[in-house]
Amino acid sequence: MIRPAVPDAVEAWTLYAPMRPEMSALRRGLGGTDPYGRLTLCRTGIGPRRARSAAARRPAGSGPVVVAGIGGGLAPGLATGDVVVASVVRADPSAPDAPAGEIRMPDAALLAAALRRRGLRVHVGPVVSTDRLVDGVARDRLAADGALVADQESAWLLAGCADRPTACVRVVADTAAGSLYRPATLARVRAALRVLPVVAAALTEWAEAASAVRQVLLASPRSFCAGVERAIAVVEQALDRHGAPVYVRKQIVHNARVVADLQARGAVFVDELDEVPDGALTIFSAHGVSPAVRREATDRRLPVIDATCPLVTKVHAEARRFSGRGDTVLLIGHEGHEETEGTLGEAPGRIRLVSDPAAAETVQVADPERVSYLVQTTLAVDEAAGILDALRRRFPALAGPGSDDICYATTNRQRAITAVAARADLVLVVGSPNSSNSLRLVEVAERAGARAHLVDDVSGIDLRWLAGAATVGVTAGASAPPGLVDEVVAALTALGAREVSEHTAAVEDVVFTLPKEVRP
Repeated sequence: MIRPAVPDAVEAWTLYAPMRPEMSALRRGLGGTDPYGRLTLCRTGIGPRRARSAAARRPAGSGPVVVAGIGGGLAPGLATGDVVVASVVRADPSAPDAPAGEIRMPDAALLAAALRRRGLRVHVGPVVSTDRLVDGVARDRLAADGALVADQESAWLLAGCADRPTACVRVVADTAAGSLYRPATLARVRAALRVLPVVAAALTEWAEAASAVRQVLLASPRSFCAGVERAIAVVEQALDRHGAPVYVRKQIVHNARVVADLQARGAVFVDELDEVPDGALTIFSAHGVSPAVRREATDRRLPVIDATCPLVTKVHAEARRFSGRGDTVLLIGHEGHEETEGTLGEAPGRIRLVSDPAAAETVQVADPERVSYLVQTTLAVDEAAGILDALRRRFPALAGPGSDDICYATTNRQRAITAVAARADLVLVVGSPNSSNSLRLVEVAERAGARAHLVDDVSGIDLRWLAGAATVGVTAGASAPPGLVDEVVAALTALGAREVSEHTAAVEDVVFTLPKEVRP
C-alpha cells in the first residue's frame, strides 16, 4: 500500500494500550482515520515494568502521546462504561520506582467534550497509576487523594513527556462498589472494552488539533471592563456587609461563571421584583432598569443598590433629555436586550427601537425636524454605523449625543479582535451566549475574515475547529472573567502551541466609583 505524502504540519502521534483486547478495540474505532501513516499503535503489556520498557522505545520528537484503555473506578458514583479523562496523572507514591511529580493536562476538558458529543458519560479528574491491582482498603486510600480511576501504566508511560501534548483516557471496568475479585468483573471488563472504539474516534480529533495549533494570539483589551468590575463588586460588598441572601434583578452581568460564583456566595437572581421577599436587599444589574421598575421597588419599599453601569446611566439621561425637548428618539439596539428595554422605558411613547438597516428604512417619526438617536452601549461599531448612515440619509436633522454611546470597552475590544482576526486561522471569543458584546466580537472577527466561535469556557471548544488552525486568536467579552481566558490559553498550550503573544489596541485605566451604599 502506498501512503500519501505526510504534510509538514502533520506530526506523528503514539497511542499506548496495555492489553491486546484494548488495542483491538481501539484499532476498530480508528478505522481509516490515519491516511498519512503517522500513528504508532503500541501494546505495552500490563504493569510498570512493561510500561517503562515501552516508554524507552518511544520515537524521538514532540508528537502527541496518548494512553487509553480500561481502569478500576475509585470514586463513588462511577459506573462501568463511564469514561475518565485525566486532568492529571500521578503515580502511587508507595509503588516501587514511582515517577516523581505528575503530568498535568489542562486540555482535558476539550477531549471530554469530544467524548460527550458521542454520547458517553465522561468525568474529568486525576488518574493514579499503581504497581498492582487494588481493592478494598488500597482502593479507598487512593480515592481519598481525589483520584477517579486507577491503572498500572499511565504514569510510567507519560513520564518525560512534559514537552509533548499528552492525553490519558480510561474506561471504568470494575467499580468501587463491591470487590474486584468476583465473577461479575469479567462481564464489566467486556462492557468497558465495548466503549473503547468510540473513545478512539475522539482521540483522533484530539491528535489532529494537537498537530495543528502552534501559536496563540491574544487580543488586548479583553475580559472585564470597569462597569462589569463595579457591578460584581457591588454584589460582593453587599454580601460581605449584609450577608446572604442578596437579591439581584436579572443577571448582574451576562456571564454564566460570574453568576454561578455569586450564587455560591448567596446571591439570588430573579427575573422580576415580585420574586423578591418584602424588605429584602435588592440590586439592579449593570444593564439598567426602566423607571417603572424603580417605581415598583419604591412602592414595595425595597432597599435598593443600583449597579447600573455609568455609561448605561448616561444613555438613560440622554433619552430623558431628548424626549423631554419633544424629539422622537431612535434607539439603535437589539430587541429584547435588558439594556434596550430599560432605555425604552424612559419614554415609552417617544422612543423607537431600530434594530437593523431594514428597520432604519421604515421607522416613522412624528416630526422629521425633531428626531435624535441613541445607541445600545454593547453594539458592534460598524453595525451601528451602517444603521446610523441610513437614519441620517432619511432624517437630515437627526441629532445625537455629545459623545459616543458605544462604550470605550466595546470599541477597544472590537478594534483589538479585528487586528487579531486578520492574522488568525481561528478566533475563540470567551463569553456567554446572552452577552451582547461577546456576540458582537464573534461577528467582528468573522467580518475580518476569520472563522470565529463563542465559548462559555474551555469546555465549549470543539476540537474539530482546531484542525488546521496553526494560529488561534483569543479574546473575551467585557463580562467574561480573565481566568476563563487563562484556562483557554493553558489548554491550547497543552495541545502544542509554542508561542503566546499579545496584540494591544488600547490600554484601559477607567475606574468607576462604587455606589454610596457599598463604598468602603
